Amino acid sequence: MGVWLVNADTLASGRFVISALAETTACVKLLEKNAAAHPGERAWLDDHLPAYRRMLRRDPVTAALLDAALGTRTRWIADFLTPPHPGVGSPPFHEELAVVRRTPPERAHADLEVSFGGPLPAELRRPDAPERIAGLLEWVWTHTVEPDWERRRRVIEADAVARAGQLSQGGWAAALDDMRPGMRWLGDGRLQINVHDYPPHDISGARLLFVPVTPRGGWVAWEEPDPDRYAIVYPCSAPLAGAGEAAVPEALERLLGPGRARVLVLLATPLSTTQLVALTGQGLGSVGRHLRVLFDARLIDRRRAGRSVLYYRTATGEALADATRPPNTPAATHSPT
Repeated sequence: MGVWLVNADTLASGRFVISALAETTACVKLLEKNAAAHPGERAWLDDHLPAYRRMLRRDPVTAALLDAALGTRTRWIADFLTPPHPGVGSPPFHEELAVVRRTPPERAHADLEVSFGGPLPAELRRPDAPERIAGLLEWVWTHTVEPDWERRRRVIEADAVARAGQLSQGGWAAALDDMRPGMRWLGDGRLQINVHDYPPHDISGARLLFVPVTPRGGWVAWEEPDPDRYAIVYPCSAPLAGAGEAAVPEALERLLGPGRARVLVLLATPLSTTQLVALTGQGLGSVGRHLRVLFDARLIDRRRAGRSVLYYRTATGEALADATRPPNTPAATHSPT
């Protein structure tokens, strides 16, 4: 679906939402691909990939269903695997998963034939196909995502804040153009979703939802036959996605205190106060006090970007962070904003 036609009402009602199910599905795709975008993601794969593969080896039917559902041959994900977010609040994972689990078998089979690229083999045309896929998603959530969900959620919230800031400063073109590969705002109510040559699809009047996930990758989702919600799942910006994994040197913690040291480490990338609150899990008052101390010590500086104030490390702050880093640990690099 190359271009969506979007009217002003749909844009005005567009919102960023958090989906534990989308994060889990993105993690399934990452486990299948086994390609890390940053060292923290590599460590996560090393921790969880062996158990994930053992689980699939014990259940080859579910493994084959997953292969069909993820569109290994067609690059089209089975629709029932990616139901659009309800558009309100942040529902618990198991509420979202229940939508997948309740999929009628005949609808799951139809979706799987599209993602598989042809008639399903007899052994995959099973009445328990939705339950098997839901069970796999539940395993991945329980074993690999839920233990780290609070940190992931903070990264996702920080990305939503950054996108909202881009929207207020530069309009939809600034917020959407680098959201996912092949996606850009064309103007005149036209949103390019990908580079595929499909006829334009009019979604005027529907709700448009933006769903950040921490792994690289993404997809679009809607419900047939008469969708009222369209979701664009996209990867958090690389600096934010990697920020949660940045290690705080022990020597820097002893010097500045854990909270202040964490803020200084994160400011290898320019961030706003709201983003720092989301990434650290500290309160607004605490982050504000840390920023004042670091600013007065000339370890960080600030600049205005539209309505936001971005903080970043000075050369002195860089030198301090580098000096306290253990030997053989790569230094963080500034990323353009």
